[in-house]
Amino acid sequence: MTKIALISDNHSYYGEELNEHLQDVDEIWHAGDIGDLTSIEKYREMATFRGVYGNIDDQSVKDIFGLNEIFVCEGIKVFMTHIGGYPGKYTARVHQIIRIEKPNLYICGHSHICKVVPDKTNNLLHMNPGAYGHHGFHKVRTILKFDIHQGKIENLRAVELGLRGIVE
Repeated sequence: MTKIALISDNHSYYGEELNEHLQDVDEIWHAGDIGDLTSIEKYREMATFRGVYGNIDDQSVKDIFGLNEIFVCEGIKVFMTHIGGYPGKYTARVHQIIRIEKPNLYICGHSHICKVVPDKTNNLLHMNPGAYGHHGFHKVRTILKFDIHQGKIENLRAVELGLRGIVE
């Protein structure tokens, strides 16, 4: 079993409050809009770290992370990118990749809206963890946590980190 924390859209924000939610995970996946690389330094040391760059990220982030990340975790084929839409509203680029790669799990960020939606047409699950940073229009900062065990996603839960704009 692999324990995953799915995060996105921190926009250079690093907050100690996230650390307690990452202590028990094997892997941390970041769906883009990292900003300053120092904001994720500690997370990259905590667990296996996978990520993609987002639309606010500069060349220093792009030198480390790609536009897309396609990999297999415990029998689940994962496709992660920052901007791509959601079931029924995919961008043309993402729709083509989904048709070719046939992932079981499609992950994106960008919208700052925490969302998990099954796509029955493409036989996949879409996840967007929302945003854990303070920049944007979202009201509550969120991440997703879940386990992957023998080809199944289990124990999926949203974690609320507090209100946007309120730094304790």
